[in-house]
Amino acid sequence: MSGRIKADDIVYVREHAHIDEVVSAAGVALKNAGGGQKKGLCPFHDEKSPSFHVTPSKNYYHCFGCGVGGDVIDFMMKTDHLSFTETIERLASQIGYTLRYEEGGPTQPTSQRSRLYAANLAAAKFFQDLLNTSPDAAHGRDLLTKRGFDKAACDSFGVGYAPNGWDGLTKHLRAAGFTIDELEEAGLSKMGERGPIDKFRNRVMWPIKDISGDIVGFGARKLASDEEDQGPKYLNTSETPIYKKSQVLYGLDMAKKDIAKNRQVVVVEGYTDVMACHLAGITTAVATCGTAFGDDHIRIIRRLLMDADAFRGEVIFTFDGDAAGQKAAMKAFGDDQKFVTQTFVAVEPDGLDPCDLRQHKGDLALRDLIAKRVPLFEFAIRTELKKHNLTTAEGRVNALNTAAPLVAAIRDKSLRPEYIKSLAGWLGTETEVVTAAVNTALKKVSTTSAPVEAPSADTAWRPNPTEPTLMLEREVLKAKLQMSGLVTDWKTIEDDAFTHPAYLELRRIIDSFGTEPVLLENVTDERMRQLFTELSVEPVRTDGAVSEKYVSSIVARLREVLVSRKIADLKSSLQRLNPVENEEQYNAAFGDLVALETQKRGLHELSIGSL
Repeated sequence: MSGRIKADDIVYVREHAHIDEVVSAAGVALKNAGGGQKKGLCPFHDEKSPSFHVTPSKNYYHCFGCGVGGDVIDFMMKTDHLSFTETIERLASQIGYTLRYEEGGPTQPTSQRSRLYAANLAAAKFFQDLLNTSPDAAHGRDLLTKRGFDKAACDSFGVGYAPNGWDGLTKHLRAAGFTIDELEEAGLSKMGERGPIDKFRNRVMWPIKDISGDIVGFGARKLASDEEDQGPKYLNTSETPIYKKSQVLYGLDMAKKDIAKNRQVVVVEGYTDVMACHLAGITTAVATCGTAFGDDHIRIIRRLLMDADAFRGEVIFTFDGDAAGQKAAMKAFGDDQKFVTQTFVAVEPDGLDPCDLRQHKGDLALRDLIAKRVPLFEFAIRTELKKHNLTTAEGRVNALNTAAPLVAAIRDKSLRPEYIKSLAGWLGTETEVVTAAVNTALKKVSTTSAPVEAPSADTAWRPNPTEPTLMLEREVLKAKLQMSGLVTDWKTIEDDAFTHPAYLELRRIIDSFGTEPVLLENVTDERMRQLFTELSVEPVRTDGAVSEKYVSSIVARLREVLVSRKIADLKSSLQRLNPVENEEQYNAAFGDLVALETQKRGLHELSIGSL
């Protein structure tokens, strides 16, 4: 694991990375505004007249329209959705500064990583030029045309062609100054019997980019027959210092802004599916790169969706309609529990993938497929029911026994009654019968989850440290226990901001000591002592140093979640009130709602940057 970047280097990067250049590189056109300032259209909200101001002398930015602001590091973290460490390393690379690390250096020197990025960029240009100009690439162009992609589409995604020779790319890049060691390390070349040869030959090439747009590897589809090329149909760059397939999503560099803006991500299965979706107007589509959708991908998406404390968006999986696609969907059912957002499935009835659907039925059909998505829980349950003959009593009983555990597996307890009703309707049976089956399944889950017996009252009290809906409460408490001096706004946190009984009790203990720090010997309850030590040693989830600004932001986020709950409750009450018959009560409630909305906006601005 990389060491922590030296504090002096962070200061140097912050002072020497010019914010006007970084802002311009992010696509914001700046004009002189007088007084040493520049202004342009804000990248964080829609506006017609420029209210986004940059002060190069101080390296600050501020939008007078939406209120966001900060320094050059804040800007890049927000626009490129990078961690603090990633941002410092990227800025250092841009200004040609070599970073130093505490407790040992990073696994790969920044300068060497830059060489790997440069080699991939040069390779991508080589491949793209060949696709556009070489007669030998005609079969590659034909394949892409048949899939519905013209030259403009291919240029937009940087699609290229790897020649059929043994070392065309290797010779080209060596002539450009890259060493054999660099090309091997980048996964572009490998050693053959007579020397270095190309890793990819006679294939259509898709450059794979990281979230900031740097090319880290390639996905390649073979063009020769199986007899001519016995390799896999799709071949990806091997793991390299800059390419980790479990941490990369194809198309994310293009989709990230719309994902964050629309709070939606569409997960498809291939490179051409991503291209088809984007060309059809579904600009939040991404795909995994030669690996299954996993935990690292979930973490990336959650950061973009700000999926940490409330239902803030939706994840839509698209799968082929065949057995393999249904199997993938059922795996996603298990992963759903790792999201807080709502998860959906979009499956084309005729078994067409997004690329084929667009090719055969047009852009509208593809957009319609996404629009008709169904909740993942519903899809999983219905998939199980299709395996049984529901026209017979035996079939219905067997279907109930296999579907009930799926309902029991839904972590959100408030959803279970709704799916119990739905399952009863799909089976044509009584709700009470389904409820009994689900309760039985719940008991089996509780007895099999522990090695010997179901969780007892002695362990059930403990909050799950990986529970997404409780993570924010946990982080605030960790900050308070580990660095109390940074939590300057602790008293502003409302009593009901913490929802788990254990967290509520720990907050009460902390408050009972006033301004004095809480020591372990002062905590008498054994459960609280356990939780106290656990949260005192568990690292705070942030990159770089934990600052007062960071702590204030997560405190504000915690309070924002509480206000959001109050707003939802108040809106529900307003819907039940008749404004004519209960005019006074209705107006008072409406006034409270306006005040809460104002408070929420203020807290949201304070919370920006907390993830």
